[in-house]
Amino acid sequence: MTCHSSDSTETIENEGRSQTESQVVESDQSRIATATRDLKNTGWYWGSLTANGAKEILQDTSEGTFLVRDSSQRDYLFTISTMTSAGPTNLRIEFKDGKFKLDSVVLVKPKLKQFDSVVHLVEHYVQLSRTSSKGRTPLTPSNGTVQLLLTTPVYTSIPSLQHMCRIAINKTTHEVQELPLPNRLKDYLTDYTYNV
Repeated sequence: MTCHSSDSTETIENEGRSQTESQVVESDQSRIATATRDLKNTGWYWGSLTANGAKEILQDTSEGTFLVRDSSQRDYLFTISTMTSAGPTNLRIEFKDGKFKLDSVVLVKPKLKQFDSVVHLVEHYVQLSRTSSKGRTPLTPSNGTVQLLLTTPVYTSIPSLQHMCRIAINKTTHEVQELPLPNRLKDYLTDYTYNV
């Protein structure tokens, strides 16, 4: 016959829970650090730019022009500022359960795609906008709301020729290791695997 103290069982359960929570926090911190590093490589991440600063930058641009910046609201890490048919607007990016997605009204949230990184999220909506603008998917919502278009990033400075070539290569192939290039160049290409 074995007797277990309820206090010791409770302690073991709490330690296990605490260890799991610690691993989740470390995983989240790692994912956020990677997302931030990837964002810095894009050239269209503006860091601590304010909402008013983003509005000034986007004011005279065409619909679909966008940039990503740090969110000014505590509960969010990043914000996409974009020009819409109604003028400049801001879309918060939510980070929850290790994934990034656009913030939205409660009814729509479960339908929104989730991504491992902010750049993946932006890349998805850019691709969706490009597909939609070619007439394959209707862009005009029937309820009179403003349609999200992300087509043209606003760079903090003129991107290097190497970076622009990397984006062009990423648009055409995902088989970088198969290209007849020196390993150093392949490493550069695989350091940024996005096409935006």
